[in-house]
Amino acid sequence: MATPENGKQAIVTMKHLAEDLSKNHDLSKKLANAILADFVGLVTKALKKGAKIRIPDFGIMQVRKRPARMGRNPATGAQIKIKPSKRVAFRASKTLKEAV
Repeated sequence: MATPENGKQAIVTMKHLAEDLSKNHDLSKKLANAILADFVGLVTKALKKGAKIRIPDFGIMQVRKRPARMGRNPATGAQIKIKPSKRVAFRASKTLKEAV
């Protein structure tokens, strides 16, 4: 796993996760990368369908709808209407919170 250098926060990518997965489970890097990519695809597909994803000891992901609302243009101060949108929300599990 990537370690912070010079006090900067480490960035862990899919490539780093695949490397660690391949080392820990005697898989090829190509297979580990394919498994992770497939996992991300399955999560995305489930969220698009409106499912709530619960991963024990990690957390819950779900899509939340944000209603239309009025806002302000910070440059002009004029009121603008903000369209409704969807956002992915993540709630960390108690185990994950305690581990961090």
